[in-house]
This record gives sequence, structure tokens and C-alpha cells, in this order.
Amino acid sequence: MKIYGDSISGNCLKVKWTADYLGLSYDWIETDILKGGSRTAQYLAMNPAGQVPAVILDDGRPLAQSNAIILHLAEGSDLIPADTYLRAKMFEWLFWEQYSHEPYVAVARFHVRYLGKAPSELDPRLVERGAAALARLDAALAPGGFLAGERLSLADVALVAYTRVAHEGGFDLAHYPAVKAWVGRVEQALGIAAAVPA
Repeated sequence: MKIYGDSISGNCLKVKWTADYLGLSYDWIETDILKGGSRTAQYLAMNPAGQVPAVILDDGRPLAQSNAIILHLAEGSDLIPADTYLRAKMFEWLFWEQYSHEPYVAVARFHVRYLGKAPSELDPRLVERGAAALARLDAALAPGGFLAGERLSLADVALVAYTRVAHEGGFDLAHYPAVKAWVGRVEQALGIAAAVPA
């Protein structure tokens, strides 16, 4: 399997972390989006959307969209709850992540970290919606545990990717203690280094 991804992208890292957690063999092909790596003719032939990540599966078929990729990779594993309700809750969070979290938290981070804007220069609506997403997560995580039951699932992998670096977009996770504790649990479960030292 080949994973085309940019290491600055949470959407790409969630694919890498899922593959690593599952012990899958793959070649990581660094695809620099800031230098147009996903816009070359060769890349667009594989993924016409021109986005990262994308994978070429062992059988040669391409697959794009981070949450579709991690669902495919994790089929039959403990990252997908066996209980039908908990599995549906996992999907609920996966859909919410791409619609109500990533467009705000990740976009704010991109503008601050990679385009050099100050947090005060961000569109107030972007900041407001990012903060609302983090507050929603904090409320859901207040009892502890994980997002879809008492064990790690793809919901956690998907949402931790940009949440753990939300501070790079001007969001202070100290305001969201349940989120901050959960980030630590997920990083430990995935075996990845902490984004913010304790």
C-alpha cells in the first residue's frame, strides 16, 4: 500500500496512525501541498479531487478522503465498535468531524501556522465555530473515556488529529479540560508523541 500524505495535515496523519496502530505495511509518499504536490498531473490522475490523503491499496485501487480510508483500513478491527449503536455513534462523530470541526479548527490552524496570520486576524465566525466545536467535544468527553464507548475507535483517531494541535490556530485547550485529558489518552493509545508537553 502507498499512502500519499503531507505530514503537516491532520487528515493525512489520521491515516498514518490508523495504519500504524493496525500494524499495516505501507510506503509513505510525502506530498507537499504547499508546493502543489497534490496538483500534479500524475497525482490528479490518481485522485481527481487534488486533495491529500490518498492511498493506492495493495491491489492497485485508489481511495481518497481520510475518513473513508481509515474505515477501509480498520474493517474488522477493534477500532470499529462491534456494538451497532456504538458503531453508529462512531459514524456520527466521523461525519461531525468533517462538517463541524475540521472546517474551523483545522482552517484556523492553517491560517495561523502556515499563512502567518495572527489569531486576532482570523474571521471571528471561524474562531467562534472552532470554539463551539471544542466546547461540544468537551461536553461529550466530560464523563471520561472515549467518544464511542469505553475504548479507542476511529472517532477518536479522526478527531484527535486537529484537536491536539488546536493551539496552533489560537485555541487554548486549557479552556477544555475534558478534551485535554482525552487528547492525552488518545495519544497514549496510538503511541504518538504528545503535541503539547504536559
